[in-house]
Amino acid sequence: MPDTLAVACMRRAVGPGTFRPWRAPASLAYGDPMTDPIGLAGTSKQTRRSRRLLLLALAIALALGLFGATRLAATGCSPFPGAACMRVLFLGNSYTYVNDLPAVFAELARSAGKNVETGMVASGGETLAQHAASAESLDAIRNTRWQFVVLQEQSEIPAVEALRQGQMYAAARSLADAIRAAGATPVLLETWAHREGWPNDRLDYAAMQAAIDRAYLALAGQLGVGVATAGEAWQAALSQDPTVALWQADGSHPSQAGTYLAACVLYARILGASPVGIAEDEGLSSDVAHALQVIAAELN
Repeated sequence: MPDTLAVACMRRAVGPGTFRPWRAPASLAYGDPMTDPIGLAGTSKQTRRSRRLLLLALAIALALGLFGATRLAATGCSPFPGAACMRVLFLGNSYTYVNDLPAVFAELARSAGKNVETGMVASGGETLAQHAASAESLDAIRNTRWQFVVLQEQSEIPAVEALRQGQMYAAARSLADAIRAAGATPVLLETWAHREGWPNDRLDYAAMQAAIDRAYLALAGQLGVGVATAGEAWQAALSQDPTVALWQADGSHPSQAGTYLAACVLYARILGASPVGIAEDEGLSSDVAHALQVIAAELN
């Protein structure tokens, strides 16, 4: 594998405005380790084909420039001095840091007159298992008094039974325990399926999304936590308007509208309030922003 792949992620943000250098991880895009990809050597031919497709997805993502750190500066509790502050940490990967989902969430909240501070620990393809084993991620959970910690798994793992059973569930349980020990509440961020689904596992878009939905809902039941159903919101938005551009050109990462919809879903879930009527539109047309707000409100 070319050495250039080892510099996919440059740094991660931990806590309010704190940056730490990020050394090249053992696993890269979509959580695919460079040795024994996704930890399933010796498994079925179908699984081995899936691993090869993961590597292809890595190459596409690199070509599109989807890796690296952008807008990672954590937000502080302003501009409402004296008002209560809600602090939310995000543990995820490029689905979280592309378009800076935490910052968009905070901007929605501030537009509605609420003080929200966010932090992020994310690098390209990072899995919950990697977060659970990361001293940096665990330190981020413990070092600030977060009220909520959002957990976002790598995009394919929830859609494959063997992967979610072997990786996702145990890692999420470990992280939820650490989050609760720190006095915070875990929240799962259910992600969206790929535009073309996961053909190598014979999943079209709808089937992949259904599998992701089942994985997050089952995990939520096991852990007794809430789910921000961004994936279901994407499906609802596409049902209303199949032309809405929620994905980037790779058919995986979110466009600005996709990130906005996910932020609206998180707003409804975490703040327990409807996002409908929020003035902040992140540069979208007012009609599109309003439609996405309504969808998020109806699902939460």
